[in-house]
Amino acid sequence: MKIADIDLGPRPVMLAPMEDVTDESFRLICKEQGADMTFSEFVSADALIRNIASTTRKLNINPAERPTAIQIYGREPEPMAQAAMIAEQADPDVIDINFGCPVKKVAGKGAGAGLLRDVPKMLAITRAVVDAVKKPVTVKTRLGWDCNSKIIVELAEQLQDCGIQAITVHGRTRSQMYTGTADWDTISAVKANPRLKIPVIGNGDITSAEDIRLAFDRYGVDGVMVGRASIGAPWIFRTLTAAARGDVVEEPTVAEKFALLRRQITESIHRIDSYRGILHIRRHLAASPLFKGIPNFRPMRISLLQADTPEELFSILDQIEQLITTSITPQS
Repeated sequence: MKIADIDLGPRPVMLAPMEDVTDESFRLICKEQGADMTFSEFVSADALIRNIASTTRKLNINPAERPTAIQIYGREPEPMAQAAMIAEQADPDVIDINFGCPVKKVAGKGAGAGLLRDVPKMLAITRAVVDAVKKPVTVKTRLGWDCNSKIIVELAEQLQDCGIQAITVHGRTRSQMYTGTADWDTISAVKANPRLKIPVIGNGDITSAEDIRLAFDRYGVDGVMVGRASIGAPWIFRTLTAAARGDVVEEPTVAEKFALLRRQITESIHRIDSYRGILHIRRHLAASPLFKGIPNFRPMRISLLQADTPEELFSILDQIEQLITTSITPQS
């Protein structure tokens, strides 16, 4: 699969953009575990233009994580074009436009998935960004605003006509948020459209080797994007990329998984500071499948998520690793 001249190889598996998740450190870890491409956190066009420090930090790219995309969002063509030019100076491989975020503070203000209710403006934004930069431009969006307006098959064509080089489709409507089941039949219909020439990347509910095989073999997408299943489990890319290509799937050991979590903690603290770094990493720890199935785990889980020093956090992780290694077989 290619995005313009960027060759991602056969059946690429990509890390989805996720706010407060896909920072530089996490992206690099996922890349090392097998992700074929990474995407930044959401970058607000308005905040980027205003040079807000917390936003400009999201533009940092480690050369080892390439190819990577910076994803921007906004609700008006001119600011989005300006933001795209600023983002391009950070030298990403791709500029991605967020037309899929469903949360109220984004979609409710007419950005992200909110633009699914204003297709003319969505197309105007897309044209403005494509015209403003030399980097390839891609789009990530959803099926439509709700179940009565699944417009994605026609919309993908319209976005292609604006000059984008690939489209990622999350198989839910905005109204669904993250509930229910991703509709891969509709994603497949986008790919099956003979007038669509750009790559179609499917997204939604990919959590296992079987899921990834179905995405490619049954639904025919060019690439797959993985989001929530990677939170607290960056090693999932080792499994998914192997399965996508028909290679032998080798599950990482418990020790390897804990080593990756400890590395995330250390790098988060180093990137920010001890207190805020631990706060940031709690989302990963809370979501990690590594802790599922441990009997009577609730008190230890609470302690884990309330730890506010590195020493305390690492001590609790040591206890959990020992418990898993000696007492149970964890789910993964």
